[in-house]
Amino acid sequence: MELLLAHGYFLSEDAQERRVMKPYPPLGLLYLSSHLKARSLPVALFDSTFRSFAEFEDLVERERPRVVGLYCNLMTKANVLRMAAACRSRGAIVVLGGPEPPHYAEQYLDHGADFVVIGEGEQTLEELLPLLLERPGSRDLGSVRGLVYRDEHGGVVRTAPRPLIPRLDDQPPPDREAIALEPYLAAWRERHGRGSLSLLTARGCPYTCRWCSRSVFGESHRRRSVEAVADEVQQLLLRYRPDMLWYVDDVFTIHKGFVLAYAREMERRALRVPFECISRPDRIDEDVADALARLGCFRLWIGSESGSQRILDLMDRRVTLEQVRVATRLLRRRGIEVGMFLMLGYEGEQESDLLATAEHLKRAEPDLFLTTLAYPIKGTEFHSRVRARIVDGRPWAERSDRDLGLAGRRSRRYYDFARRFLDGEVARERHWRQGRYLQALREAARAGVGRAGMALFGHQREGRV
Repeated sequence: MELLLAHGYFLSEDAQERRVMKPYPPLGLLYLSSHLKARSLPVALFDSTFRSFAEFEDLVERERPRVVGLYCNLMTKANVLRMAAACRSRGAIVVLGGPEPPHYAEQYLDHGADFVVIGEGEQTLEELLPLLLERPGSRDLGSVRGLVYRDEHGGVVRTAPRPLIPRLDDQPPPDREAIALEPYLAAWRERHGRGSLSLLTARGCPYTCRWCSRSVFGESHRRRSVEAVADEVQQLLLRYRPDMLWYVDDVFTIHKGFVLAYAREMERRALRVPFECISRPDRIDEDVADALARLGCFRLWIGSESGSQRILDLMDRRVTLEQVRVATRLLRRRGIEVGMFLMLGYEGEQESDLLATAEHLKRAEPDLFLTTLAYPIKGTEFHSRVRARIVDGRPWAERSDRDLGLAGRRSRRYYDFARRFLDGEVARERHWRQGRYLQALREAARAGVGRAGMALFGHQREGRV
């Protein structure tokens, strides 16, 4: 075996992911596989989702791949480091890519990686792989753009940035035949009653949210053609028969013309399949909402992030609370559920901003919302702004950026109670409006516990560096 591609998402080792049970195939690796195969380069793929680390280790021991390419994100960092060590101990050259390694390239080189790919990996691996196979010990690789590695003297080499792929339609579709998709569909159907698969219509996001990482696609936005996306959907339905789709684009409705043309093309082909996606409220109007409904959208997620306009402005979200509420109404009137993402604990947030978020949710009336505690991802403007206050109490290899705290910010216990308050307060309002007064009283009690906990722990702050 010459090249083995793998990722570090082991469902059996993540209790939270098993509770959610919404696994999707590793699209990034499938795109790498199809790109390399189209150029007659040898590639095998280990899909870890429904398998174990022991199985991966056994495969590497048995097949002895000369090069192993590992996809790494915040969630899979610890597993990828274990996998890299297992590969290196068996003589493989380890190449890492994905959103996590670029801003910690030197640390990854110190912990088992031979090379770190910066940005999109297709063309970089296309150039790199033949060189590694022909001259495995060579470090004369400065001509391969988009790489970080150590030279023969141990110095760090960063090659020139690699331009992004300009025309996505020139890329072959993801190599779904390289893995078994049936377990994904079965897991979804067993837990949720319908099987789901994912696809991508565009790469990148040009917006400027200060906490968002752009380490793979930069600040670009490159879109596939309507015809290419419709072709892929048609093939997915014929080959795998999913019950629904998940469009993984950062902002699915960013280009109004695409959404309207895509709806027309799908109608021309008599294709309509339920799906969910993510978008921004300022990219949704009457026409877009109509097109989404015709296409089969049953749920759209909006990054509301906060119910305080002051915090949205600090984030450089470039949206208003009223735009969030208008978009929510437009979608719900057409039978499309609205989910909202909220970020608590962003720099500068006060308790009054959390109370404003509760009022915003009660006014906007999303069908559901999810909260996360803000964390500084290296390479983002948010990270740069708070760098001096980052609390980092564990060795680098034992934590990810999601574990970082901010000195002086309220404690995590406080935000646990803040979540309880938000959940209870919004549910109380919903039950009351619908005449379910007993349920409303129960939720009021939950909100009260949340407020009491916020008062009790409001004085606690995260530790100092």
